Amino acid sequence: MTATQATLVLRLAGPLQSWGDRSTFNRRETRPEPTKSGILGLLAAAAGRAREDRLDDLLGLQLAVRVDQPGSLLRDYHTVSDYRGRPLPQAGVSAKGVQKPTSPAKHTHVTQRFYLQDAVFLAVVHGPAGLVETLAEAVQRPAFPLALGRRSCVPAQPLFLDVRPDPMLDVLNTVPWQATDTARQIYARDRGRPSTIDLAATWDDPAGEDSLTDVPYSFAPRERRFSSRRVRHQWITVPTGFAKADRAGDDPRNHDPFALLGW
Repeated sequence: MTATQATLVLRLAGPLQSWGDRSTFNRRETRPEPTKSGILGLLAAAAGRAREDRLDDLLGLQLAVRVDQPGSLLRDYHTVSDYRGRPLPQAGVSAKGVQKPTSPAKHTHVTQRFYLQDAVFLAVVHGPAGLVETLAEAVQRPAFPLALGRRSCVPAQPLFLDVRPDPMLDVLNTVPWQATDTARQIYARDRGRPSTIDLAATWDDPAGEDSLTDVPYSFAPRERRFSSRRVRHQWITVPTGFAKADRAGDDPRNHDPFALLGW
């Protein structure tokens, strides 16, 4: 890595998160981990960019996401109606951009929104040092309110962790486990206090085995466009950060049932 590159480290945590990539109309789903469009949108909002502003410099940033605490799925059930008692409009619009009333008349829409509860992710953004440092300052002093995929999903602190000169994957593998205190206490009670833990991670890789359609070319309301990227999924081993970790020999995962036989 050249000296002109840097890596921004973010901790994405909060009561609710929602990272949609194909949600439409009455069903708003969430992916199990943050999308690139969601994270770039957060950075653009922090920097004070309007939805119509170009994203060329942000599109070149590399992204890695680590699942430190997967959380659980929440379904939020809604019904929508017009307070005046009128029929609701259709989802589509005419050539003039006008919505027509539903036919036959429909007075109530059922909508469903999905969220991740109590999830924690480590997001690692790598790119030109000048841009990364500018974004790091913006995240700490955001121009617009920041959200974890949806406006109602407010991030918990700390959001900004660090800016490092190290390669993206080195940072992904060395930043200690970022789960909440409660999750760490439950883990220690049930599984002990090992020095490392295996976590799922996804990162940009041109030779990756999977693709995701979440690269935003425009956030403009009438010109939203996305492209795909190649990614790699893998389990990685990271330090837990426990102050008094168990000895390696006490970790149940290191138990060798054939040791007493001298094999």
